Amino acid sequence: MIDKSSHVPIYVQIEELLKKRIYMEEFKIGESIPSERELSDQLGVSRMTVRQSVTNLVNSGLLYREKGRGTYVANPKLEQPLNGLTSFTEDMKARGMQPSSKLIHFEKVIPSVDIARDLQLEQEELVFYVVRIRYADRKPMAIERTYIPVKVFPELDEKKIMGSLYALIEGNYRQKIGNAIQQMEAAIVTKEDSKYLQINNSSAVLIIKRTSFLADGVPFELVRSTYRADRYKFISEIQR
Repeated sequence: MIDKSSHVPIYVQIEELLKKRIYMEEFKIGESIPSERELSDQLGVSRMTVRQSVTNLVNSGLLYREKGRGTYVANPKLEQPLNGLTSFTEDMKARGMQPSSKLIHFEKVIPSVDIARDLQLEQEELVFYVVRIRYADRKPMAIERTYIPVKVFPELDEKKIMGSLYALIEGNYRQKIGNAIQQMEAAIVTKEDSKYLQINNSSAVLIIKRTSFLADGVPFELVRSTYRADRYKFISEIQR
């Protein structure tokens, strides 16, 4: 199983072997893999070498560790294309998953100066401040904090916001969505968000800030989304 005379490093061979056993579903999603000691005995290599291989697979997102319990096969990450303006609901349905939301907060507020600037609002103009946990197949994927100008959609309420905002805008309000400006960064989850997303408070997250515009150039949404880094990866196609 392991060729110690090969030019391929042993730890790489172990990684490939574990990947194959995962892809062949010998180790299924959510199940634990053998311990480092067991793998070391099975493969006739040192525990240090096994640990290096397993750590690399954890870092790549194929496995995850639970302190004091073991190492488990992770759910595959969802790929989120960066070339296209779609809603969370549309993304999940396109993958055959069932989207849902839990409303945490909904109120009218005076936004901070930077948010008002991004939404092109005058001083003291109100926004709807909405906080939602977004789920796919009942598993938390992201938490969204959204600011929507009241003057753009004054009839918005808690019931209407529970579904897809984009579907509401294009269907009920018969407005056409144009484009968006988006920023992305990596961060460590906050204590509050770790509870919402059901992850450890030292976990990495992906933060997307997006300002979206109607076809006539009027900004209608500023959303700051915190995604579970263990469930999401963002991809883009680049052409020269």
